[in-house]
Amino acid sequence: MKNIIILGSTGSIGKNALDIIRKFKEEFNLLGISANKNIGLLLEQVEEFKPKFTCVVSEREGKIFKDITAERGLSTKLLLGEKGLLDLVSIDQVDIVLVAIVGFAGFLPTYKALKMGKRVALANKESLVSGGELISKLKSGEIIPVDSEHSAIFQCLRGESIEKVERLILTASGGPFFRKGVEKFGEITVNDALNHPKWNMGAKITVDSSTMMNKGLEVIEAHYLFGVSPEKIDVVIHPQSVVHSMVEFVDGSIISQLGITDMKIPIGYALFYPERETLGFTRLDLFEVSPLEFFPPDFGKFPCLKLAFDSLKEGGTSPIVLNSANEVAVESFLKEEIGFMDIPIVIEETLNKFEKGEVRSVDDIVYVHRMAEKISMDIVQKFRKRV
Repeated sequence: MKNIIILGSTGSIGKNALDIIRKFKEEFNLLGISANKNIGLLLEQVEEFKPKFTCVVSEREGKIFKDITAERGLSTKLLLGEKGLLDLVSIDQVDIVLVAIVGFAGFLPTYKALKMGKRVALANKESLVSGGELISKLKSGEIIPVDSEHSAIFQCLRGESIEKVERLILTASGGPFFRKGVEKFGEITVNDALNHPKWNMGAKITVDSSTMMNKGLEVIEAHYLFGVSPEKIDVVIHPQSVVHSMVEFVDGSIISQLGITDMKIPIGYALFYPERETLGFTRLDLFEVSPLEFFPPDFGKFPCLKLAFDSLKEGGTSPIVLNSANEVAVESFLKEEIGFMDIPIVIEETLNKFEKGEVRSVDDIVYVHRMAEKISMDIVQKFRKRV
């Protein structure tokens, strides 16, 4: 039996992972879970799975959680704050850490878990976007990607030599605005951006998909995960979201991974790796999903994608700044403080204002993240009056 910890158990990835654990109770012991503020659902999960450890990142909600668990007689050791996440992944008995936290908050727990030699099932692309230069140098631990695109590439590369790879081809659904004229982008509302045509995801990731920044972050993640140069990573728009990504080899062969749009598939693959298990979910009907279409991305329509490619080529602090500025811009958009078309402007201005440099330590990454956040917040201020 494998001891597993889920960081972000109340989110979409976390809930899907719990569905798998619920089905395979003799394979996994849920040792610990974490959430930020959703203590209502977290309490339900504690009652059902009885994890030995529970972390609440928000200390205010953590105190409420502590009182309720005492009142209900629930036995779980409470950890609090960011330190609680680090303590959780540091537990000796842990075999697998599923990192399903959104944003930069996932970096430190991911780095800590890998440094301690854990297997990390990674569903937090920002960890590698911001900390890829350091994480890729670690000799301990193991990353099994959970994002559907990177899981697809990981599967296509099994038994292959990375030196024989000509291209990694990341597929993108195009989000809700692929077929929308750019002249109408100024009318896009928060509800429009949250209406993804294929995937059921959290608000931040869904907005990232609508700007195609999500794919840009995945390009950077792929570079660090697989050690492939930026020039060998391409993006294609694939509205049907059936082909989850592809690998082209030097002999002209292209291997792809296909499946339904259900995150339980890549989650299950990461949890059971190197084995495969019968998950019992819906199978892909090739006749139902045909025809399959592929289109080149429009960088003019989706400038966030180009900003991501440019940041990866610049290296150093640029990917960290890109990610931090995007987090601020998306949060501001969700609060209706800025417009949809302001998101790439905030990111680009932050990149232009930040003095570029090298990354040598974890402290460097945290410092750059905080400074980029501050610069972005200052830039957001000038847009608020226009919304």
